[in-house]
Amino acid sequence: MLPQENIEQFGYRQELRRGVGLTDLVFYGLIFMVPIAPFAIFGPVYSASGGMPVLAYLVGMVAMLFTAASYTQMLKAFPLSGSVYNYAGRGIAPPVGFMTGWAILLDYLLVPSLLYLVASVAMHNTVPQVPVWVWMIIFVAVNTLINLRGIRMTMSLTKVLITCELVVLGLFVLAGVWALLQGRGHGFSLSPLFNPDTFSWPVIFAAVSVAVLSFLGFDGISMLVEESSGGSAQVGKAMRLALLLAGLLFIVQVWVAALVVPDPAGVLANGSETAFYDAAAAAGGEWLRHITSTATAISWGLADTLVAQVAVSRLLYAMARDRQLPSFLAKVSVKHSVPANAILLVSALSIGLGVWMANREDGIGLLGSLVNMGGLIAFVILHLSVIVHYTVRGRSTDIWSHLLAPLIGMAILIFVIINANIMAQRVGLIWLGIGAVVLGILYALGRRPVLGGEPAADVTVSRAT
Repeated sequence: MLPQENIEQFGYRQELRRGVGLTDLVFYGLIFMVPIAPFAIFGPVYSASGGMPVLAYLVGMVAMLFTAASYTQMLKAFPLSGSVYNYAGRGIAPPVGFMTGWAILLDYLLVPSLLYLVASVAMHNTVPQVPVWVWMIIFVAVNTLINLRGIRMTMSLTKVLITCELVVLGLFVLAGVWALLQGRGHGFSLSPLFNPDTFSWPVIFAAVSVAVLSFLGFDGISMLVEESSGGSAQVGKAMRLALLLAGLLFIVQVWVAALVVPDPAGVLANGSETAFYDAAAAAGGEWLRHITSTATAISWGLADTLVAQVAVSRLLYAMARDRQLPSFLAKVSVKHSVPANAILLVSALSIGLGVWMANREDGIGLLGSLVNMGGLIAFVILHLSVIVHYTVRGRSTDIWSHLLAPLIGMAILIFVIINANIMAQRVGLIWLGIGAVVLGILYALGRRPVLGGEPAADVTVSRAT
């Protein structure tokens, strides 16, 4: 661990165990993003993009690479768990950090529920005798037990799960390419990348607002900076590598699926949620349909939720140790060096919210909108944090890294938000409004946001006034 990354200089003790390497971090990011994530949302992305899902994922990857660049800059300055909560709080001001943490909390708290729900519904369709809520409890119980055992066990299991996902993905791509070579499908074409008849930037950015769900999770790598053996530099590198690898896999699979899907006009009109499985059946037969659908259930219900639970528990831990959430969430297991109470809270919330949403017809869609909007808002503030911390306060002369790149990344994300689903926009604003009320209550109770590294003198003066 580098001396400048000793977290004691920020007012904290090193409680989490270091030992997570570069390969571990890349696998963690990939499994969080799910290499086969487009399996579940190919139809909606195809429809929203006017039949250009490849372009939607390409633009999404570029946007997230700019965001990863801003993460890297803030990791250098503040190598702490808590992600954008810490970066905005220290780079701009503690109240902004609270609101940013609150925004991404919408993403992190709800994404496990979304993943468990998708997987449980898929398994219920496969084994209808077992209710959705039973599958949900099974998935949650397995992941909670694994995460309570420590980060090393989590990392070991993710490598096995991601290997299985890549095998399934390889089967689909090989079957799809073979089908095209045999004259089936619609032939090799660039139309999934660009179709002049349906192209417009608002259409593409509206599709990106859906496709970005596949990329959300790369930022979870930053939550492990206090457990990384190579510090912030290693975490920043892992984020870039994971994004590039995931983006390449996403582009390849949606391109092949778009060329073999049996009813492109129908998918374009209604965004069928089974469109990818229909493409798999057309490419390789019903056996491939069942393999891809089962792989989706397992990857969303076990692999992705396993690492999602890790990320949100670290965010709760970081905010709780700064007294901005209940202190019991900051308790770390002495034996396994994990925030045990935070993990258990996420598990309980996932079951409660997941069962509730399972009874709604629009449960999956509503949760997906909420998850995307929380992350996008937080990423916009992340870019702003880089500009304020380095350019405004630090008078940095690195114009590209500390001004232009964050501005470009911010502009792309704002355009995505503007063109997103109206319901997602409204819920995002409501969530921020609730956060503002909570912030006001904290001030009224004399518990204004104060980060662990803020000088004691400043705290004393503020409390005196």
